[in-house]
Amino acid sequence: MHRILSFKYAFEGIADAIKEEPNLKFHLVVAVVVILVGFWVGLAKVDWILVTILIGLVISVELTNTAIEAVVNAFTDKEHPGAKLAKDISAGAVLVTAITAFIAGLMIFLPYFKF
Repeated sequence: MHRILSFKYAFEGIADAIKEEPNLKFHLVVAVVVILVGFWVGLAKVDWILVTILIGLVISVELTNTAIEAVVNAFTDKEHPGAKLAKDISAGAVLVTAITAFIAGLMIFLPYFKF
């Protein structure tokens, strides 16, 4: 029963993050666009695997960033250098992951287009 509840809480956390985090909504919209373009160009199986991993990675890091921000905000509402550092670093992790996914996405998708 405990394991089933852990799934329930995980889905609640994802739903809460989607409701509260505009950046997560942005990443989800981009993911849907990427998936639609993938169907349009007819991605190969291995490319779908890579795209799926990249989307999951970006969403996971964004969820982690959201969790870090929530914890930091729960402990202080004042400007604190350590709180700022933690939030900035976790936001930086999202940025690095998103840029990496974008570059890898270009390498995956560009060969499907004839210029």
